[in-house]
Amino acid sequence: MASVPPVSRYPARAPEAPGLPARRSALRLLDAVLRRGDPLEVALHGASQGLTDRADRALVHAIAAEALRRLPDLDALIDGATRQRLPDDAKARMVLRIALVQALVLGTPPHAAIATALPLVDGGPRKLVHGVFGTLMRGGATLPDVPTLLPEVAARWAAQWGDAMPHAAARATAQRPPVDISLRDPAQTADWADRLSGVSLAPGHVRLPDHENVTGLPGFEEGAWWVQDIAASIPARLLGQGEGRTVLDLCAAPGGKTMQLSAAGWHVTAIDQSAKRLTRLSDNLDRVGLSAQVVTGDLRQWQPAEPADAVLIDAPCSATGIYRRHPDVLHRIGPRQIAELATLQTELLARAAEWVKPGGALVYATCSLEQAEGEQQIDRFLAGGQGWTVVAPAPGSLPQGVTATPQGWVRTLPQTLADQGGTDGFFVVSLRRV
Repeated sequence: MASVPPVSRYPARAPEAPGLPARRSALRLLDAVLRRGDPLEVALHGASQGLTDRADRALVHAIAAEALRRLPDLDALIDGATRQRLPDDAKARMVLRIALVQALVLGTPPHAAIATALPLVDGGPRKLVHGVFGTLMRGGATLPDVPTLLPEVAARWAAQWGDAMPHAAARATAQRPPVDISLRDPAQTADWADRLSGVSLAPGHVRLPDHENVTGLPGFEEGAWWVQDIAASIPARLLGQGEGRTVLDLCAAPGGKTMQLSAAGWHVTAIDQSAKRLTRLSDNLDRVGLSAQVVTGDLRQWQPAEPADAVLIDAPCSATGIYRRHPDVLHRIGPRQIAELATLQTELLARAAEWVKPGGALVYATCSLEQAEGEQQIDRFLAGGQGWTVVAPAPGSLPQGVTATPQGWVRTLPQTLADQGGTDGFFVVSLRRV
């Protein structure tokens, strides 16, 4: 007689509904950013473990990024539909954020958004989530065209730049950031602008009209250009043509400025403490057919064998200037983190200054909208000793619509190039060792 297999005391787990694993990953990703303070791009890998479809991973990123971008407005809707305010870290609030951002921003049908949201609160207040979502959908809930900035961020920026700046920052958040490319050969700017149907705001720059499948465009595989925001190209532009001189590119990965400098005729040594990011830099150099000496090192211990003709330091910073592309920074970065980074910048700037030959140039840059990481940093540096002077940008070295301040440095804000699609927030200054 054939044996009968034993019956398990535990029922088999039902297969998950289509789309549910991606929403569960989005919930993990939001939690990693908002509760643990992890960077969105770093946390994405761990949060999306088990997802093999690239489209699912892209959806996870889109849900989390749009939720972070719209968080104050999503929470206002939720709070308006509940008798008692849900705690900020309550799972019900997190799940409602995910469901609402799909229905109101990403175009997911409401029935699909709630069907993949309710299983995320198993053992929790499913009835509450379903009721709040249904109430909002029946009431025709919408999100404002211009997202609301986090109040603490808006107040901090208004104190530094005036009330117009946070309003401009909010408007910029509502627009998809443009894609800029830097050309290996600036002499071919007009040709590439025509071939790619783009517009140029500076020699060696093209702003693309289409954001999709950038790597499939003409010129990418053959290494004629690389993606680089126009503001991020300014530090290397201030150094001009290398003519065989030496330059240290500090905190160099992923290599946009390294490639600019190499293409401009500098002998570049690119230093970064991340070996993984330097691998990407080397790959980028190989693709565009340019060269540099690549060194892994912590700038707090590393030092060159001899001074260089120029040093470019794109210092570690809060990255609040790239909030349009990385909305998580506004949720992770506050006064404490800014102060800690400013202390590190002061240390690195002092070390980098010792590596410049007499008469040589030092370019300091941060992709930050915080004066503590830019203007105040340089004011303190110049006040700390003699031997350095600010060098105003040479005529024609800056992109159209970008001007130097009366002090001679460059500051891009959300208002900069607003009519042309905007740009990242940067502080850049060129100094000469007298």
